[in-house]
Amino acid sequence: MTSLPMVAPIFPAGKEPLPPGITDEEKAQYEQMKRWQGYTTMAMESCVAKTAIAGVGGFAIGAFFSLMSASFAYEDPLLRDQMAERMNTKQKTVAYFKDMGKGMYRSGSGFAKVGALFAGIECVIESYRAKNDMVNPVAGGFIVGGILARNSGPKGALLGGLGFSAFSAAIDMFLRREPADDD
Repeated sequence: MTSLPMVAPIFPAGKEPLPPGITDEEKAQYEQMKRWQGYTTMAMESCVAKTAIAGVGGFAIGAFFSLMSASFAYEDPLLRDQMAERMNTKQKTVAYFKDMGKGMYRSGSGFAKVGALFAGIECVIESYRAKNDMVNPVAGGFIVGGILARNSGPKGALLGGLGFSAFSAAIDMFLRREPADDD
């Protein structure tokens, strides 16, 4: 197997021709747009940005799940009857929304911690290895699972790492799968 020789680009960097339909008047706007795309791409590829995005997204997902499950929190008839005896409607509503907000914050914080930790560690591993393959999420999952289960002792940390790495591998295999050919 022979390697192909490196071919120099036709146009030097920054001297590429404008796309068809762009006039000289639109050239400045086009170049500014390309600069901003470069800045945003560079920012989005940083581990700090990936960690922050995963943390914010995890918080939003956790809070949303908690919000959806909050509708089932007061379905216990005994609890509902006990609350009805000592509170008026306004007090019940305020208590319900306080409990719902606390639950949303608690659940959102947990999801944010897990999401940011996993995204940050996986990004660092990917940057260190300079590869984007299945090893990154599995190794990242193992480290994150161990960190999250660290208070359970060495055996718990090992099992937490193995469980989280298996979960990470399953999710990554699902997301990386190739679409089936229909021909």
